[in-house]
Amino acid sequence: MTPPEFSLDGKIALVTGGGQGLGLEITKALASAGAFVLINGRNHEKLNRAVASVTAVGGSALPLQLDITDEAAVKKAFSEIREKYGNLDILINNVGMRERRNFLEFEMNAARRLIDTNLIACFNLCQEAAQLMIKNGEGKIINITSIAGPIAGAGDAVYTAAKGGLEALTRALAAELGMFGITVNGVAPGFFATESNADVVADKEIAVWLEKRTSLGRWGDPKEIAGAVVFFASPAASYITGQILAVDGGYLAHF
Repeated sequence: MTPPEFSLDGKIALVTGGGQGLGLEITKALASAGAFVLINGRNHEKLNRAVASVTAVGGSALPLQLDITDEAAVKKAFSEIREKYGNLDILINNVGMRERRNFLEFEMNAARRLIDTNLIACFNLCQEAAQLMIKNGEGKIINITSIAGPIAGAGDAVYTAAKGGLEALTRALAAELGMFGITVNGVAPGFFATESNADVVADKEIAVWLEKRTSLGRWGDPKEIAGAVVFFASPAASYITGQILAVDGGYLAHF
């Protein structure tokens, strides 16, 4: 049984990119805590599988198929959420795109695509969600940032800039939306063994490097991201806003 302070019973949540990887684990955890989850993604089959995995364990979820960079589609979706449910209690901005490339070789259209996906789309979603939350007098926005926000490495300039911007946006919206009872926080993942990282996870040299570089000495299991998100979404975090919580096995603390 979920302790009352961590219960999400009766809450409506939207998780972008909730059909796989970290997003799917976040979706499952929110549903397990009692939330009804709208699972966003672009792939119809992945969304249906995600919904099935939630309902199979007694959770409640529905698919919300759209590209978050499509402003018209996002506006239409929020209009439908407003009409059907009346409000949105929790927004998880989880979708991310990464393309590692030498800064001098990055074409502007590719750079814009990454910034649009990792930052501008999140701004738009926060704006739409906040309008619903303000009417309800409360709400929780959790942005999935990255440890690439506060630190950087060569060959990753655009992603780092976008995630750093998302981290700054989190603080700015916390300052602006607090008066309406809305908290805005971020969760910054470190190295997680997701499907999209399968080839890197299989690299033994990287495993040896992570063993030395992180305090816990290993890759993160995708399930290990979920607790931080549920915490920020729950009443237990009612007086916490504008914070970024690194879930990184001690990467940022270790040298």
